[in-house]
Amino acid sequence: MSEIANFSASELLSLYRDRQLSPVEATKAVLERINAYNSSVNAFAIVDEKTALAEAQASEARWLNGNPLGLVDGIPFTAKDLLLTKGLPTRRGSKAIITNQPWEEDAPAVARFREQGAVLLGKTTTSEFGWKGVTDSPLTGITRNPWNTELTPGGSSGGAAVAAALGMGTLHLGTDGGGSSRTPAALTGVFGFKPTFGRVAGYPSAHTGNLFHIGVLVRTVTDAAVTLNVIAHPDVRDWYALPDEQQDYTLDLNRGVAGLRIAYSPNFGYADVDSEVAALVKAAVDVFAKLGAVVEQVDPGFANPRSIFQTLWQAGAAKLLRSFSPEQQAVIEEGLQATAKEGDRLTLSEYISAQDAREALARHLQRFHQNYDLLITPTLPTVAFPVGQNRPQSYIDNPQRDWSPFSYPFNLTQQPAASVPCGFTKNGLPVGIQIVAAKYRDLLVLQAAKAYETVSPFVMPVAFFKANKKLS
Repeated sequence: MSEIANFSASELLSLYRDRQLSPVEATKAVLERINAYNSSVNAFAIVDEKTALAEAQASEARWLNGNPLGLVDGIPFTAKDLLLTKGLPTRRGSKAIITNQPWEEDAPAVARFREQGAVLLGKTTTSEFGWKGVTDSPLTGITRNPWNTELTPGGSSGGAAVAAALGMGTLHLGTDGGGSSRTPAALTGVFGFKPTFGRVAGYPSAHTGNLFHIGVLVRTVTDAAVTLNVIAHPDVRDWYALPDEQQDYTLDLNRGVAGLRIAYSPNFGYADVDSEVAALVKAAVDVFAKLGAVVEQVDPGFANPRSIFQTLWQAGAAKLLRSFSPEQQAVIEEGLQATAKEGDRLTLSEYISAQDAREALARHLQRFHQNYDLLITPTLPTVAFPVGQNRPQSYIDNPQRDWSPFSYPFNLTQQPAASVPCGFTKNGLPVGIQIVAAKYRDLLVLQAAKAYETVSPFVMPVAFFKANKKLS
């Protein structure tokens, strides 16, 4: 049963098709994994075992009748607790959310999964309203990194990343408003992907507006492609959703990177990067050259856009808190309250100027990608740090975003970007590289990630299982 929990979606579907495994067995295996290990890492806000087993039984009947419902029938999946799920409360990591209300709607990505027969296991943890790059909240407490449980997995999709790393589900929906999928992917050693904005429909609109992307956290690039095949479709509730291209992201996944023009930027020209991280990223970039890509070390040539992002982020926080009563605001985390207060001080002129600067940055990167197919950077300049901190100790006196300088620029520009595991430090902590392409070139990111994955496949944190003495 333990081995079944490690299977990819592609492997599970093949086994279902050949009647060597049933969705019920697969679902029981991942639920067993959750029951054994979640108490150590706190990756789930809600686990709905009864409904998951019922959905798995319905899927099993469809497979036995030779009539699967869709591309992921019987595949166990999770949804971050910022995404609406019919029948389960979406508490957003906050005590301010009133749970005694009807929960009658799925977010578009959740709906697409359910329409094609996937089995919802439950909701994964998040920071409160996804406001920070670690995963702890007043409601659900601290989520821990399986490579070292004294450390954070990052965030805000930390629960999804941990669940992916430990096989507590197969496919995991996260969100990414400033790196919230890529950051925990890098710190836990899984694959995290932020598609082009609008590629995956979102509803309801986030308080951060069109910074907010639906993300994917999985153990293989192919599983990310399978996920996109299911969820990368418009929804009438999302005014920003892109037209439906009916793209099959698995078809040309193995094309490789030969001949691609890759820009490698070790630090954007202004970021401080840990020396071990830098060395691992450089070694990964050398792999792309060996695979036939034309790699050039070059910075993309823009000034630090932190102030642009912070203006929009703070304005979004102010908007969010205004939607709550004073009593509800009082139970919201102090750091988020402080961010909202900064947003309340912004003038309309400052906000519009930030939008203008955002547009200029996006235009600059569109021109940059006229010369380069891909941009590769570190995902983060550092490795996982102790829980209970919002940033690494070495960045305590720096602005909040300085410890994650490589992620949020591509929320501003809405480009597709992925974090790919690229090795471990001498202390055994994962490091990731970030692969970025021009807007709308999602498949190119997946192809490059797949090419690297072929020589550096995902590694599970086996030491965690052994330390917890529950590995069967």
